[in-house]
Amino acid sequence: MTIVNNSFTRFLLVGIFNTFVGLSTVFVFLNLIGLSYWTSAFLGNSIGAFVSYFLNKRFSFKSKLGFRQSFWRFILVIVLSYFLAYSCSLLFTQLFIVRFLSLQDAYVKNIAVVLGASLYTILNYMRHKYFTFRSKKETGKEKLKIS
Repeated sequence: MTIVNNSFTRFLLVGIFNTFVGLSTVFVFLNLIGLSYWTSAFLGNSIGAFVSYFLNKRFSFKSKLGFRQSFWRFILVIVLSYFLAYSCSLLFTQLFIVRFLSLQDAYVKNIAVVLGASLYTILNYMRHKYFTFRSKKETGKEKLKIS
């Protein structure tokens, strides 16, 4: 068994690529184009999301679910993870980082983006593995194992 046969390893490889695409886009929009924190994070993660869907469906999870069956789940997971991760990271950064360090607003937002991206990645893995790309057949098998 090679290391790339492991779905978690494949997810991490996709995640590295997806994180590079998403964060690069966020930072370009935030720092070079001058868009707001929320707009930059949304656009960067939207672009990364499309890359992520196709690579994770085919490469990471080797899912046979159809586009209509899995894409709505994928979008739901992305949206919920996005708002939870980036809201929590911005709040955490504003409450704790700003209190203890006197940083310019741009630095605070950049720290929030990095923290948000980390939390976003963890939430996505768990939700995609157990919800998005899980077929009814797989769900049934796991229920039998538990019983």
